[in-house]
Amino acid sequence: MMLYREIYKKTIKKWGEDAQYNQMIEECAELIATLQHFSRGKVNSDAVVDELADVFLMVGQLTYMFGEDQLTAAVEKKIAKLQLLLDEGG
Repeated sequence: MMLYREIYKKTIKKWGEDAQYNQMIEECAELIATLQHFSRGKVNSDAVVDELADVFLMVGQLTYMFGEDQLTAAVEKKIAKLQLLLDEGG
């Protein structure tokens, strides 16, 4: 995910962090809407993948902004919790 670190750095320098937070909100909203349309058969999987790619890029930018180590630690905690739920059959 951090393969694009230099692009993320330039993007944040050009538009600023606040703009990137707002862009993430917009991209997530577009993904939500597209998933709703997909579940109703109004769009195909290509539309979902396209919106997912936008969110993926924004996740990369926010990961760069907040710190890769911090995100990795949070993901590890959540994976451990998920594993417990799976082991319990929950």
